[in-house]
Amino acid sequence: MRAVGLPARSPERNPMRARRSTTPLDTAPLDPRRWIVLAILSGSLLLISMDTTILNVAFPSLVGDLQPGAVQQLWIIDVYALALSGLLVTAGALGDRWGRKRLLMAGFAIFSVASLIAVFSTEAWHVIVARALLGVGGAAIMPSTLSILRSAFTDAKERAFALAVWAAVFGGGMAFGPVVGGLLVEHHGWHSAFLLNLPVAAVIVAAGLRYLPESRSPRAGGRWDWWGVGQSIVGMLALAGGIKQLGKSGIADPLPWALLALAAVALTVFVRRQLRLDNPLLQVRLFAKPAFSVAATAIFLPMVGMGAILFLVTQWFQYGQGYTPLEAGLRLLPAPLALICASMVAPTLMQRFAIRHVLGAGLVLLAAGMALPWIFQQFAELGYPAFAVALTVMGLGAGTATTVASVTLISAAPAEEVSSAAAIEETCYELGSAMGVAILGSTAAVLYRGNLPVLDLDGATAAAVRESVGEAAHIAEGLGGTVGKGLIEAASQAYTLAITPAFLIAGLLAIAAAATTWTMIPRDLRPTENH
Repeated sequence: MRAVGLPARSPERNPMRARRSTTPLDTAPLDPRRWIVLAILSGSLLLISMDTTILNVAFPSLVGDLQPGAVQQLWIIDVYALALSGLLVTAGALGDRWGRKRLLMAGFAIFSVASLIAVFSTEAWHVIVARALLGVGGAAIMPSTLSILRSAFTDAKERAFALAVWAAVFGGGMAFGPVVGGLLVEHHGWHSAFLLNLPVAAVIVAAGLRYLPESRSPRAGGRWDWWGVGQSIVGMLALAGGIKQLGKSGIADPLPWALLALAAVALTVFVRRQLRLDNPLLQVRLFAKPAFSVAATAIFLPMVGMGAILFLVTQWFQYGQGYTPLEAGLRLLPAPLALICASMVAPTLMQRFAIRHVLGAGLVLLAAGMALPWIFQQFAELGYPAFAVALTVMGLGAGTATTVASVTLISAAPAEEVSSAAAIEETCYELGSAMGVAILGSTAAVLYRGNLPVLDLDGATAAAVRESVGEAAHIAEGLGGTVGKGLIEAASQAYTLAITPAFLIAGLLAIAAAATTWTMIPRDLRPTENH
């Protein structure tokens, strides 16, 4: 019974209750299915991330079987990333309107159909179509996983752990792809790399239909912005295509510059249009928040370096050291294993220390791992043990940095704008990796040609050797004997000297991201705490 003379307390007069009532996201009941949701979304992401790298080991077998031309080979490699990059923005906005669970299920349906097409492919163009559809399905799946995760985990501390799992699965899946692919291809042929998708997708869809919650954005209303869709697709396709073409043909070719100019125009028009709309496809105003923009930078710049390093190291293992694809994949394992461990520890570090220090330290550690091969080369001949140490340090830094950046980026976005944040984060991953392969890969190719000695070969053969270390390895195998052995040793030495400066540049990019982090992220930012 209330004491006489004391006024009854009401929610309106209690400031703490009033404050909590305005933030339903942080005080909403915890979803009892949230950990099942995390498991389903992790399986979804693992399949997609593995698929981005599994073709690396299946490609030589595929080429030997289907005999695609040079142009067809380029399309087989590139069309997945082009479709994925071009549709991420549109897919995120579509999920807001149509339903994120529904879009995720549709993405897996497309992914499964595409995998079936690839399994039964008998012509190169069949694989090109399949890879394009895989990119479409991936574009529907990837932002949906982050959006659903954000809505399922309403507690900030739990959400940080869930995002750490997301980052660990994404990074680990990309690195485990060559290992799994190598096992499948060596025993069952290149079709098995695509066949793997079908049972995994079936399990995820069955579990997802039962357990995943449906969610939409309350702001997703009004007319569908078809002009914005066209502008974003044209701009992103031109940007991704220009970056990839720049890496293939070099700076003297006008085509990549024309594509990049088209991308600049289309994306500028797109951004200006989105700023005028009440319900934009992409909430570009998120970049006005320092924490969001710095987190995006902390994902993009390191991915430039990581994308290039994983590509160059894989080439070095196979062509410079003569490992099989499976052996090369196994030697990459220090990176994903360290990344997974660091990702799991990152939420605890975020609760104990300032975000700017944890993210900055992770980026510095990543930079150190990237620069280690160059440092080791200054004192001794570079071998696998040196790379194993560098890959471990890189994995620790990347796991810490990407986890903290993902948590910061998603937490900085309001719940109703999480699809835009997810699309931006995925775009940073995709374009960063593509730009790294294009720019740093091209830098390594130029240095490789400069480090090659004068070769006692005919003009056409010498030109082919100078084109790439892969061509040199192929020609050396054909020549055989002492001549072939001498050629591959010269090419391997030239390639080793060529790639380590690229690693140093990648490390400098990570240092630049760290400097941005310490300069711009607010000292009191705490994305692991409810507000």
